[in-house]
Amino acid sequence: MSQQKLSTNDQYDQPLRIIVVGAGLVGSLAAINFAKKGHNVHLYEYREDIRRAELVQGRSINLALSARGRKALAQVGLEEKLLKHGIPMRGRMLHDLSGETQAVPYDPNTNQCIYSIGRKYLNEILLNEAEKYSNIHLNFNKKMKSAKLRQCEVTFHDEKNDGVENVSGDLIVGCDGAFSTVRRYMLQVPGFDFSQTYIDHGYIELCIPPVNREFQMEVNYLHIWPRGKFMMIALPNQDKSWTVTLFMPFSNFASIVKIDDLLTFFTEYFPDAINLIGKQRLIDDFFKAKPQHLISIKCRPTYVDPNILLLGDAAHAMVPFYGQGMNAGFEDCRLLGEILDRHHNCIRIALKEFSDSRHEDAEAICDLAMYNYIEMRDLVRSKSYRLRKLLDDFLYRNIPKYWIPLYNSVSFSHMPYKRCIDNRKWQDKILSRIIIFGSMLIAAIVLFTFGFACKII
Repeated sequence: MSQQKLSTNDQYDQPLRIIVVGAGLVGSLAAINFAKKGHNVHLYEYREDIRRAELVQGRSINLALSARGRKALAQVGLEEKLLKHGIPMRGRMLHDLSGETQAVPYDPNTNQCIYSIGRKYLNEILLNEAEKYSNIHLNFNKKMKSAKLRQCEVTFHDEKNDGVENVSGDLIVGCDGAFSTVRRYMLQVPGFDFSQTYIDHGYIELCIPPVNREFQMEVNYLHIWPRGKFMMIALPNQDKSWTVTLFMPFSNFASIVKIDDLLTFFTEYFPDAINLIGKQRLIDDFFKAKPQHLISIKCRPTYVDPNILLLGDAAHAMVPFYGQGMNAGFEDCRLLGEILDRHHNCIRIALKEFSDSRHEDAEAICDLAMYNYIEMRDLVRSKSYRLRKLLDDFLYRNIPKYWIPLYNSVSFSHMPYKRCIDNRKWQDKILSRIIIFGSMLIAAIVLFTFGFACKII
């Protein structure tokens, strides 16, 4: 290595040697951002090159790209290319028990949308872009086995050739997902806080195939079957199919052990989905895999002095119900890049500021993701939710600078996640006061009218 560790120097004239662990979505984008600033990046991934893989096991085939992710992609010149591939979803399409549907636009005022986009395609585009940089070195089938954090040394096992590679650098960046190996070694550092929470709900992925090479449902929506304690959702794919995900408590999954159990369950709760999916395909897809777990992870700090950093799911894994996992990870990369620019590429100061300023927002979006599960599976069916949605849309249309609904602030703005929550709490207080004042006014009018009528009589 050509220079000293970050522990003795805050800033360098020469490029840093950066080891990025994980060549998924966030790792690939982080590598590009570091390379654009002139650093030498060595990107390691334990799986094979996704561009040569037919199927990525255990990963949803599509994602919801919204404003935060779009802005990060725009910084590396990839936003327009990916939007052309994505399928716009302008709202939720709710399916009731009778099979009737109701469209609920995300933003009826400006028609903003999120985009359903293939995970594999997006990862391929990012890796292709990374490959254009001579200072990015791609390494696949290399699984991290151990690390010496203070020495900034990492040992990888060559999964293909059964060898060992020892690598040293100036900075290690963990982008290796919810079960991060880099983070596991950070647990040895005093003062590093970490928590993980499994919820008692799991998921199984199903598929609605195309018919005559066309979509079977109205395409520009996120379709939801809300059923109180559980739900099913569907996102459109480029091949005119739908990725369907059934979320529900493990106890419900455990009660479905035979084909008759499954058909009875779907007939009762998702009758219209049986014909959409196809009875035999439903049976095959449901029983071919076990329900997967959902986990929420928080940690602080995400930067350990002098040379370890976490980004994306490694720093803040969340349940998928706000569609912000990828977007938050991409926003990590963008914000880090902006802080580096502000500090003239002074790595050590920038990394500490990023970690200190990001943790509240990371925890906030993890909490919001859990809240949105309750909203999607249950609250969307209530009259109070619909009334609040109408009121939010009315106020947003007339005073957009002062009133931004929660979903809009999360998905269509760059407002820090923590401020999104604070903004919602402020709105709730305002509405509560309006309701109280309105109730008192109505009561006063009624009493006045009653008293006036009594005098006449």
